[in-house]
Amino acid sequence: MKERLMEAAMDLIWHNSYAATSVDAICERAGAKKGSFYYFFKSKSELAAAALETDWNKKKAEMDTIFSPTVPPVERLDRYFEFVHDRLAELQKKCGSILGCPLLSVGSEVSTQDQVVRETIDRIMDRKLNYFVSAVRDAAAQALIDAPDPVAKAKVLFSCYQGTIAQARIQNDIELLREFKQVAKDVLGVKQPHAITP
Repeated sequence: MKERLMEAAMDLIWHNSYAATSVDAICERAGAKKGSFYYFFKSKSELAAAALETDWNKKKAEMDTIFSPTVPPVERLDRYFEFVHDRLAELQKKCGSILGCPLLSVGSEVSTQDQVVRETIDRIMDRKLNYFVSAVRDAAAQALIDAPDPVAKAKVLFSCYQGTIAQARIQNDIELLREFKQVAKDVLGVKQPHAITP
C-alpha cells in the first residue's frame, strides 16, 4: 500500500501539479483509505518527498547504464538526451502533453513553500548533475572539448537542458528536445575531427 500511495502521488503530481493534488485524490488513485495514508505518512509533503526519492532510486540503474564510463563521454550525453526525448514523446502520445521533468515542475512550484520537498529535489538534482560532470570531465580529459573547469561547464549544460525541458512542457513541443543533442555539442564546444585531405 505504501508503494501504491507513492506511485499514485508521483503520477498525479507530475501530470497535474503539487497544489492540485489532494490527499483524497492520492488515496482514490491508490485504492487506499485515508487512515492508511496517515499510517505511512504524516503529510502530503512527506509522501511527495518519499515518492520523488523512490522514483529516483528506480531510475538510477538506467542512469548508471546510460552514463557508464565504458561509453565515450559525448555519446553518454547523446544517449541520455535520446532517452529523455523518447520517454517524454511516449508519454505525450498517452496523455497529450509534454510532462517535462517532475523534479523541475514540482521544485519550481514549491521551492518557497515546502522545505522538505525542496531539499529532496535539491539532493536528487545534484545526483543528476554529477552524471553530467563525469561525462564533461572525461570529455575534457580526452581533449574532445576545452573545459578548464568541467564542473562549471557541466552546470551550464545541465541548466540549459532543464530550461529546454521546461520550454518543451510550456509549448508542448517535443521537437525542442529532439534538437538538443546538437545544442549540447555547441554548448560544450565539441571539437570536430579534421578531415584528412588526400
